[in-house]
Amino acid sequence: MKQDNLRNVAIIAHVDHGKTTLVDQLMKTTNVFRANQQVEDRVLDSNDQERERGITILSKNISITYKDVKINVIDTPGHADFGGEVERVLNMADGALLIVDAFEGPMPQTRFVLRHALDLGLRIVVVINKIDRPGARPEEVLDEVFDLMVELNASDEQLDFPVVYASAMNGYARYEADDGNMDMIPLLDTILKEIPAPDVQPDGPVALQICTVDHSSFVGRIGVGRLYSGTLHKNEQVLVIKRDGTRYNTTIKQVFTFDKLGKKEEDQATAGDIIAVVGVEDADIGDMVTSIDHPVELDPIKIDEPTMAVVFQPNDSPLVGNDGEIVGARQLNERLFAEAESNVTMKIAQLEDKSGIEVSGRGILQISVLIETMRREGFELQVGRPRVIMKKDENGKMLEPIEEATVETPSEYAGKCIEVFGTAGGEMLDMVTKGDQTQLVFKIPTRGTMGLRTRLLNATRGEANMFHRFSEYGPYRGEYAGRRNGSMISMSTDKAVAYALDTLQERGRLFVSPGDECYEGMIVGESAKEGDMVVNVSKTKNLGNQRSSTADKAIQLTPPVKFTLEEALEYIQDDELVEVTPKNIRLRKRILDTVARKKANKGK
Repeated sequence: MKQDNLRNVAIIAHVDHGKTTLVDQLMKTTNVFRANQQVEDRVLDSNDQERERGITILSKNISITYKDVKINVIDTPGHADFGGEVERVLNMADGALLIVDAFEGPMPQTRFVLRHALDLGLRIVVVINKIDRPGARPEEVLDEVFDLMVELNASDEQLDFPVVYASAMNGYARYEADDGNMDMIPLLDTILKEIPAPDVQPDGPVALQICTVDHSSFVGRIGVGRLYSGTLHKNEQVLVIKRDGTRYNTTIKQVFTFDKLGKKEEDQATAGDIIAVVGVEDADIGDMVTSIDHPVELDPIKIDEPTMAVVFQPNDSPLVGNDGEIVGARQLNERLFAEAESNVTMKIAQLEDKSGIEVSGRGILQISVLIETMRREGFELQVGRPRVIMKKDENGKMLEPIEEATVETPSEYAGKCIEVFGTAGGEMLDMVTKGDQTQLVFKIPTRGTMGLRTRLLNATRGEANMFHRFSEYGPYRGEYAGRRNGSMISMSTDKAVAYALDTLQERGRLFVSPGDECYEGMIVGESAKEGDMVVNVSKTKNLGNQRSSTADKAIQLTPPVKFTLEEALEYIQDDELVEVTPKNIRLRKRILDTVARKKANKGK
């Protein structure tokens, strides 16, 4: 039976192609907001980090109503590091809007998300966005999207996709790029016409698969998913089938449907809708909620394996507790294992020697978002250098994760980009010039991507854009040189002094400013030469009897290098750690004591 008053549509796109802005316009067109309501731009990017980074991290559900049809809109992340979010929420949709920038065309993450949508057999509506952008080439981009779909083995039916041209920023959608329409109605009409209504059995056995888990301090865990069959009532007895096969009975305490930007409590929900339920106390991604008499089991949700791991440890630096309130190992363990319950794409396990917890994820960005969230919650912790997760094939040969990296750069810097990739183990697959921009495609080991973005920006004077996604596991490509420059390491615990830093800046790049708290073993800069160098950052000028009041004013310090979390994780070596507190990101040696560190290095 078709539920004609319902549509479930996912919105998929590469980072910064206008996905969240387009959702804003759909909500305005369907009067989700009151006429006098103050609304922020990108209203769905509600998380602080999403607003700061300008990316979607968490998938979100909203609903809009158009011509008496309820449209459940699923906003998905565009970055491949959060691909696990995409993979599971696409299971809730019957179709997808694929948003592509009219200038940039299909990008690596477009390919990644589109492949999953096509594999699930979703009906694709292509939205070519930013047609008002200078240099827009909508017709060429349309051809590129078609070629990409052919390459991804789309069916003939999927290749016969409808196209809508849009400018989300200016709030209009058009059937033709130059037809003059100035509202979003063509896109809404296309969704109703082209996205199939859910074909379900409202009278069949209850079958709900949980795809996302919310948490409320009042009611505990809230399971969100699509009701594939049956009608689910409040206070109904149901059977829960866990991913590992265990089963138990429970009572559904509350049933919610999505209404505009929030949830609306209902007495019952009908098949085809996306709903949230309270009552499954240990709700987990992939769990089935089904009828006790006629249990239904759906295919498990497939999720790609993590490719990178980082060890988290409680902070043990001399400055521990100065910035954060939560510094204990027990609280760190509890917080990370709570994350493992709600984030199915991360694997979290305690090390055998209990010295820390290893967190495995899709990439440095995904792991750094977790660290950033924790530091904002008041945690102090330290993390080691990310390591890639290796595998062995049937013959016992070592395999490592390989990424496909795409670089957009001004053509004059293309040679330098190729050189940078060559030193990191990259192989060039393709090179396309569009105007004065060149697009380069490489295959590169995941190991080689660490620190690569910074080197690219240095080589291209900040002009290059790089995106990469996991491609496959390939043969191990051997060792290659990492960071050659040594570290400047503080010899004492004291505040940095301008006089000492003035001398040190001639010998490399500094990471600290005058007045910064430093401690023995902390990395305060990068030496211009190979090999570590122990330095005194608190050395002051010897004063004679006569002293001019202007003698110290001649010191001019170059501004220090300030690392973001991702840059710090990519920069450190195996014998170094990143210390993360709510106020500071510091680099340090694993062994702080200078004498003990020398002994350990001699023993290697």
